[in-house]
Amino acid sequence: MSDASAAPNEAGRRGLEPEPVGSEEEGSLSCATRTPYHLDPMAIRDEDVIDVTPTRLTRGESLMLPSIFKGLGTTLRHCFENIGRGGSNKKNIWVLQYPEQKRDDRPVEEGGQYRPYFRGVHRLNKDEDGRVRCVACFMCATACPANCIHIVADESPWADREKYPKQFDIDELRCIYCGMCEEACPVDAIELTPHYEVTGLSRQELIFDKTKLLQVYDETIGEKPM
Repeated sequence: MSDASAAPNEAGRRGLEPEPVGSEEEGSLSCATRTPYHLDPMAIRDEDVIDVTPTRLTRGESLMLPSIFKGLGTTLRHCFENIGRGGSNKKNIWVLQYPEQKRDDRPVEEGGQYRPYFRGVHRLNKDEDGRVRCVACFMCATACPANCIHIVADESPWADREKYPKQFDIDELRCIYCGMCEEACPVDAIELTPHYEVTGLSRQELIFDKTKLLQVYDETIGEKPM
């Protein structure tokens, strides 16, 4: 190795800035000759600097009195503006007098429910021959994040499928109504309906079996066709 080529390398190892290559008349280095030692630091203007130093609280602020009175004022204002209106003041509080009033009767822009996209009680769909469409593939139970679907498969009595659900249970209280079972089903056998009024006197009543899920299908097929 010659002495001329060894000098720049030695300078680089010592952390020194390499000598620019090119004529002095150019006034600046070309892209080919620039090195990391020639990068300019990012300039920050004074007006772009934001001071985040916290200010000292005044005596009133340290006692929280202004915030307390401000909050009480907001509460009293809402109270007086809704007296005698039954919670129907859109400006502050607009509540529903359930069950006389329901979100179904309110526009979506004003907090109403868009029933075609609402995910409510499940149902098991039937095919054209009135048979349950489920083929007991367990994909809905596998995809369910709440683990609320229980299926017992059996040999199908029909020639067009291998299995069918001998038992199909959904725990409506454990379900989070995410719709992943509906997305995972390859035969569109399980769907979520717009119905959300589910009541029961015990937990066992809210574990829907296959008979109950097929009954929900008969009750909702007119409102939500397949």
